[in-house]
Amino acid sequence: MTDRPVSLTPPPSGYTDWLAELKTRIHSAQQRAALAVNRELVLLYWQIGRDILERQGREGWGAKVIERLAQDLRTAFPDMKGFSPRNLKYMRSFAQAWPEAEFVQAVLAQLPWYHQIALLDKLNDSEARRWYAAKAIEHNWSRNILVMQIETNARARFGQAITNFEQRLPAPLSDLARESLKDPYRFDFLGLHDDAQERAVEQALVQHVTQFLLELGAGFAFVGRQVLLNVGGDEFFIDLLFYHLKLRCYVVIELKGGKFKPEHLGQLGFYLTAVDRQVKSEHDNPTIGLLLCKSKNKVVAEYALGDKTQPMGIAEYKLLESLPAELQTGLPSIEQIERELAALSDETSEED
Repeated sequence: MTDRPVSLTPPPSGYTDWLAELKTRIHSAQQRAALAVNRELVLLYWQIGRDILERQGREGWGAKVIERLAQDLRTAFPDMKGFSPRNLKYMRSFAQAWPEAEFVQAVLAQLPWYHQIALLDKLNDSEARRWYAAKAIEHNWSRNILVMQIETNARARFGQAITNFEQRLPAPLSDLARESLKDPYRFDFLGLHDDAQERAVEQALVQHVTQFLLELGAGFAFVGRQVLLNVGGDEFFIDLLFYHLKLRCYVVIELKGGKFKPEHLGQLGFYLTAVDRQVKSEHDNPTIGLLLCKSKNKVVAEYALGDKTQPMGIAEYKLLESLPAELQTGLPSIEQIERELAALSDETSEED
């Protein structure tokens, strides 16, 4: 017997708004519940790791005790995952890397366990781990994005663009703007060679806008490519236009295929003026300009920015990693990498 379709009456006035509010409330409750479960799991794993460390140190227990412990815990809790020997070793490493219980409770407990494993596997320096952990929480990075940020050395690149923000923007906006820009930007996901022309790079960036936004960092929203500006009857086109949600301002990005030249900033400044007068609202902060070039002389760039009254930054972009040609041709394809990651994920699930 099949269920007869229910005849629904049209929703009363105000029902749609109420339903939307209920959905938001339920979603928030689900998120809080998931975060609470994750927090307890991470704290439990830290406590188990700390106990293993203390008892191995105090009692002189060897590594074999982990094999025994894994077997006994899985026997006692057959429905609970996470007690493989490998994961117990990660718990011990986790407690060893983070001896401060307060920091684990206040910060690290906000990240899922597999984020913790990525931090342990990919980094040896505690300060670097703290930085990436904080950024992962701030920007809600998935584990894959966290690994990508580590492997592309994001910590060393954030805030490294040459800018005049300190002189042209009020604090703390200037600090936030400076930390929002990198140098260099890595566009190796485009699959282009170093001799690619500006328009080819620009078009490829739009075609891969999701990866481009990840490389730019949190807060950037894509507005358009070759954005038309009509100034006094003449037409001008901005290479790439973004809006930064945290800075509350438009960001004009201009691409230059060669070495930086001071005159490039004149064109960029013209675009900033046009956007400020024609596009930005009274609630937006002054428009920021970012000039991306293949190479730059740092001293020349600093001199060129010295007398500019508009907020601008200069950074390089890299199309390929700096690898020897014989190694570049031997790199695995994206498909191969995805297959290997899928296989690794399956192995990890089986061990848990």
